[in-house]
Amino acid sequence: MEFINAFLVSLQAVWASSGFVSFTLGNFIMIVVGLVLIYMAFVKEFEPLLLGPIAFGCILANIPATGFFGEEMNVMKLIGMGITFEIFPPLIFLGVGAMTDFGPLIANPKTLLLGAAAQFGVFIALGGAMAVGFTVPQASAIGIIGGADGPTSIYLASKLAPELLGAIAVAAYSYMSLVPLIQPPVMKLFTTQKEREVVMEQLRPVSKFERVAFPIASTILISLLLPSIASLLGMLMLGNLFRESGVTDRLSDTSQNALINIVTIFLATGTGLTMSAESFLTADTLLIIGLGLVAFIGGTAAGVVFGKIMYVVSGGKINPLIGSAGVSAVPMAARVSQVVGAQSRPGNFLLMHAMGPNVAGVIGTAVAAGTMLAMLGK
Repeated sequence: MEFINAFLVSLQAVWASSGFVSFTLGNFIMIVVGLVLIYMAFVKEFEPLLLGPIAFGCILANIPATGFFGEEMNVMKLIGMGITFEIFPPLIFLGVGAMTDFGPLIANPKTLLLGAAAQFGVFIALGGAMAVGFTVPQASAIGIIGGADGPTSIYLASKLAPELLGAIAVAAYSYMSLVPLIQPPVMKLFTTQKEREVVMEQLRPVSKFERVAFPIASTILISLLLPSIASLLGMLMLGNLFRESGVTDRLSDTSQNALINIVTIFLATGTGLTMSAESFLTADTLLIIGLGLVAFIGGTAAGVVFGKIMYVVSGGKINPLIGSAGVSAVPMAARVSQVVGAQSRPGNFLLMHAMGPNVAGVIGTAVAAGTMLAMLGK
């Protein structure tokens, strides 16, 4: 009998310390959300490298009594600090820089204007967020979703609106993964068949000096203008310098493979850990997701419309489709420009031309974030 009593007491203790005791309907809903994101990531293959860890972090965040968010230090808390203290986004940018060829932008600097035009979506979302009652810092953090740049969205949200970080990150990465579905209808709506069939001239060769000088000069000039984004832009350009110098192959390989993969796991999982039921299940979350969609469509449309303007000014030599790549989803947006262009005119090769505005979009979104931080005195 004593053994049975002791066993029952032990069971009661296990139950009392389990997560089931404080498990809520909100936790259940968020775990379902996490499972849906896992389905999107691994079955539908929508940004699996990012949505997968985010989804699993979301599930972990909604299991009660884990101690992840207590006063004691633990691995999950350290991962969260990597976002709070802005460690992970610059390291992601290091890898992106090492993977990205800036040659098309250098060869055709006019495409920088297309990257700038696509940032119009940022300001659409900012204005919309303020109109529905978000504060100026919150609206600024929401607005950057329009640039379709996950690391920059997380970087800005952690500074201006950490309470909205989970919703902003999920919206940004979701729309990045849906680029092939969202952009083509917008691109076709704003262009004619004749415009989509334009074959662009081959880009000029870019010298090694230009490739090395560009990241150095860009870092100095833009960082002096907007010091608040020096960490993001500087690491982006450092990664590109590793790529282009020709003498740092090991550093380039590490940046664009092992390092970015490791940091992606931590960044995405840490983002998912912010998606607790208390912070995510709000009306604001739905508004953020809706505003993000409007912003992304607006940015795509603005890039294409400016591409039409350049088509007219150039005498029909620029295909407006490359304007859609001005959002900074590298290189997916450029590939979509290529696909839509090839559908309109088989054999038309727009990919390298679209990489110009695509790279410009990465820089443009970072500049937009820096401008917001400067205006808000952050």
